[in-house]
Amino acid sequence: MDERILGMTPRTVIVLLLIIMVIMFVILLVMIHQMNVISRKYTAFMQGRDGEALEKMIHTRLKEIDQLKQVSRKLINEQRSMQTILSGCVSKYALVKYDAFEEMAGKLSYAVALLDNNGNGIVLNSIHSREGCFTYAKEIVRGESYIPLSEEEKQALSRAKTAEEEIKEMIHGTDKDSRKSSNSLDRAYKLLD
Repeated sequence: MDERILGMTPRTVIVLLLIIMVIMFVILLVMIHQMNVISRKYTAFMQGRDGEALEKMIHTRLKEIDQLKQVSRKLINEQRSMQTILSGCVSKYALVKYDAFEEMAGKLSYAVALLDNNGNGIVLNSIHSREGCFTYAKEIVRGESYIPLSEEEKQALSRAKTAEEEIKEMIHGTDKDSRKSSNSLDRAYKLLD
């Protein structure tokens, strides 16, 4: 008489139970290994400290982090303040020396541009002649003058601009002539080098 359990022979049930036991034994070994790893990590972490000492250490570190955040905020505010102050200082300049008159040699005349980060400032033009030296000042607002500039003054103003400003001008289309745009890009790359 062949008795069946759940539609299987007793031999099949025993083999199936043995397979399940082996799988459970392997799972047990893996879990024991993982538990040992976690136990070693915990022991290394605690290093003989009790929970109270560990809690004090964590509180101390959190206070230090809060202090660092305050110092960081203070430094950021100071840096912003310094940037505001420095943006109004002369940070861009250029000098162009030239001969104002054909009979005069030695390039004693000059045009100098002095600008801040926003492109505001002045262009000074000193013209040297046999009769004397004359100096003219023209105000520059956002890189432009409301008074016509001489060629030398234009050169000084152009040289005082940074590569970033020239690139911005090219991107926004203020350089209409493609040849002029190409020259500006060449100057920009030279300034970046």
